Amino acid sequence: MQLGTILKTLGILLILFSLTLIPPFLVELYYQDGDSRCFGAAFFIIILAGISIWFPFKNKNHELRARDGFLIAALYWTMICIAGALPIYFAPYLSVTFIEAIFESTSGFTTTGATVLTNLDYLPHAILYYRQQLQLFGGIGIIILAVAILPMLGVGGMQLFRTESTGPIKDNKLTPRIAQTAKGIWVIYLSLTFICFCFYWLEGMTFFDALCYSFSTIATGGFAPHDASFGYFEQVNIKATAIIFMIISSISYNLHFLAFNQKKGNVYRNDPECRFFIKLLIFSSIIVASMLLISYQFKDYVETIIDSIFQVVSIMTTTGFTTTDFSIWPSFIPLMLLFLGTIGGCAGSTTGGLKVIRLMLLQKQGAREIHRLIHPHGRYVIKVGNQPVHPHIIEGVWSFLSIYILIFTVLLLLMLLTEGDLMTAYSALISSISNIGPGLGEVALHYGNLKETSKLILCVTMLLGRLEIFTVIVLFSPAFWRA
Repeated sequence: MQLGTILKTLGILLILFSLTLIPPFLVELYYQDGDSRCFGAAFFIIILAGISIWFPFKNKNHELRARDGFLIAALYWTMICIAGALPIYFAPYLSVTFIEAIFESTSGFTTTGATVLTNLDYLPHAILYYRQQLQLFGGIGIIILAVAILPMLGVGGMQLFRTESTGPIKDNKLTPRIAQTAKGIWVIYLSLTFICFCFYWLEGMTFFDALCYSFSTIATGGFAPHDASFGYFEQVNIKATAIIFMIISSISYNLHFLAFNQKKGNVYRNDPECRFFIKLLIFSSIIVASMLLISYQFKDYVETIIDSIFQVVSIMTTTGFTTTDFSIWPSFIPLMLLFLGTIGGCAGSTTGGLKVIRLMLLQKQGAREIHRLIHPHGRYVIKVGNQPVHPHIIEGVWSFLSIYILIFTVLLLLMLLTEGDLMTAYSALISSISNIGPGLGEVALHYGNLKETSKLILCVTMLLGRLEIFTVIVLFSPAFWRA
């Protein structure tokens, strides 16, 4: 294990993160409605910590191996969530505990969107902007940004890129050089954010709101500068814009990269996962809208249909925006939405959840087993599109699902030790591990009423969901440290 290179890399990444505290500091200087010292103090603490870690190993230039990448990803995300909590904890007008500050920071970086803060409409602009910025960098992964820079510093980036990519198939390079791939993905990500911002601004949002909501929309995060979330806006065109950009950012950025380079839109139509994802969104929206209309509880049919589509897209893309309190919707709809959130979007996107490709592979595997029961001697190959899927990928999906269920069960039992309400514990946990945000019961609006122990459990859960479990679990294997 290249311990020196690992520590050098962690130091560089912390130094890079400290620089991200400059924009909210400038926002505070512009609006002057808070206290800029919380950002200044956090900046100096984080940059000094980064330099202290980096300096002793600055001449270490060994290539990172697979296990080094896993260790860096797990350690860095833990460090960054703690470091990101400092401005929130230091802010005198928030009155939060350090655990609550870590929860808010972790929720931002993992793009979960769960919050312990209330009265958002009255908070200073700088802290509101800072929360949104956490999601901007967490959405595509700040490590991928660093991968574009690390080669210039003598640190290999392929293993970092693989541990940051989501989904069961991670080995395909889009370009011969991984730094070029990372840069291309970041250009697309920031371009989509800018375009989304322009649409929001032109459609009636203030400059500040357009900036904040564009960060959350493209990151599929869910933080908002208003307590009403997206319900703050009544304009149908703004909701429609959010729906479109949430869907775009839930599609694999590999596809966006290929479409941009090849100047062909048919890469989306030809991708089986993308097609399956869109069909599932349409089918789910029809079910939810139909159930709400049949219930006769909503008189404005157009608004009901728009809210149905918006909420389905928001939850399944794990963005977590709300236009209304969906937890009080009739019948099975609230639980159905949470189950959709556990699926998430496409692999290689900014979304959380299991990813659509895993659902597709499980469905194909199930169909193959049924055919084997009917024709025991038949030979069946699982394909995605026209490409056969290697058996080790199928095995990996089953292993992931097994570990996912086991860990979820253990964490649920731990949550029930601290929270008496089953629905609150279950929905908070499933929202956290899928990086959805809103839940049911006591966490329908915010997580501030949960016990401190529960918040710590959910912090771990959000990180497990963001890093897709195996990146963390592998560190507890004796074989990992013996290799």
